Parts: sequence; structure tokens; C-alpha cells
Amino acid sequence: MFDNIAFKYDFMNRFLSAGIDITWRKKALKELLKLNPKTILDVATGTADVAIMAAEILKPDKITGIDISDGMLDFGRTKIEKLGLSNMIELLNGDSETINFPDNSFDAVTVAFGVRNFEHLEKGLSDIKRVLKPGGKLVVLECCQPKTFGVKQFYNFYMKVVTPNMGKLFSKNKGAYKYLDESIKKFPEGKNFTTILDNLGYKNTYSKPLSLGICSIYCGEK
Repeated sequence: MFDNIAFKYDFMNRFLSAGIDITWRKKALKELLKLNPKTILDVATGTADVAIMAAEILKPDKITGIDISDGMLDFGRTKIEKLGLSNMIELLNGDSETINFPDNSFDAVTVAFGVRNFEHLEKGLSDIKRVLKPGGKLVVLECCQPKTFGVKQFYNFYMKVVTPNMGKLFSKNKGAYKYLDESIKKFPEGKNFTTILDNLGYKNTYSKPLSLGICSIYCGEK
């Protein structure tokens, strides 16, 4: 599915969010400023939007992005090469639930709009904790369902009607954007997600809702 929409993925993210997704990503990465990480793993990196932003904002020594979609990775590599960031950012085919790196490998791990796609959420989050160094930090950015009256009704209409039809028009794949709505509804957002992190042994967990609850940042430390 992601291979099929890769050619329009960046455009659809900007279009459907009216560009707000860029601000969300920047805010998520700024949760790592105090940590000043030198090695970062970007899980479900897609077309490497977060990896590229992390290079600009955090200026680490090395960023590794992993994703199971070769189509997404190919677009990401093209963007990285054009920006002259190939020495800093490496993209690899990799599964979030069986991360192919030793224990204690990274200062920070980021996941933007990817955890809701984990087949086994706890397994993926546990393997992320394994590859984090002690004192390392996980930052997750994920879509949510707003609760405020009015916003909730508009959001539901937008996700059920506008998003899949725009997906059909521009990326020729209505099903992929219908899946977006379904996966958000199934995601254990808010306190439910930080509780999962707590139960897996993450410390100092917290969440920050953004844009009237349409999106949230989740953090936890090893």
C-alpha cells in the first residue's frame, strides 16, 4: 500500500494537513534539543521527512532511517542526495518490531505517524527501548481524534469523506487514505499510550496534544 502511494506521499501530507504537519514534526524534534543526541534512529521513516528535519534542527553525527516500504525509501534517498545529506543520513529497509541493531545503539529514536501501523505495538516499542542507550529518549508523533465539540464533527467529516476522495484523486488510491482514518481510530491515544510506555519500562513519559487534539507528541526515556 505504501509503495503505491509513495510518489504522492509528501504532497498529500502537505495538502491534507494544510502544511501543519511540518510544524508538528518540528515541535516533536524540539523535544530532543536538551538531549543533544549524536545518533538517531528514525523508525517508519517513510520518505525521510523527519530524518531530514532532524539533521537541520538537531545536527547529530548520524541518522539512520528504517522502513519496510522500498518505494518510500527510494523517494527518501533521492531527497537526501539532493540536499547533500548522504553522509549524515542512511536509509535502510527494516522492520520496527525486529530492529537490526545491537542493544544500546542510539541516543534517540523518533517515530512520526508510524506507530499506529505497527502490527504488534508493544513488541515494536519494546524493541525500540532495547536499541536506545540508557538515558536515551523516544519521541512519537501520531494522529489523534479531537474531542472538542465542533472540531470533532468537522474532523470526522474530513477523514471519512474529504481525505479518501482526495487520496483517490491525487494518488489514485482511495483505500490507503480510508485506512488512515481506520488506523487512527484503533490507536490507543493519550493516557492509554503513555500507560503502554510505562508498562514497558519507559521512564518520565508524557504527552503533548497539538492543534486542538488532532495530533499528539509522546515521549519516554530509557
